[in-house]
Amino acid sequence: MKAKELRELTDSELNEKLSGFKEELFNLRFQLATRQLDNPMRIREVKKSIARIKTVQHERKVAAEEA
Repeated sequence: MKAKELRELTDSELNEKLSGFKEELFNLRFQLATRQLDNPMRIREVKKSIARIKTVQHERKVAAEEA
């Protein structure tokens, strides 16, 4: 998911997506440990999505503090 798309979401939607990606990352790591992971590139994609969401949340926090 792109940062532009994430900026259009509300805070609650961002939190839902963040928790979903964290759960998916947990499951992917579990699959990696048990050698059942089909696409190891997915771990990188999920981690980057989590970072994008956290970046958008931080941008909003900083903007709210400045206002």
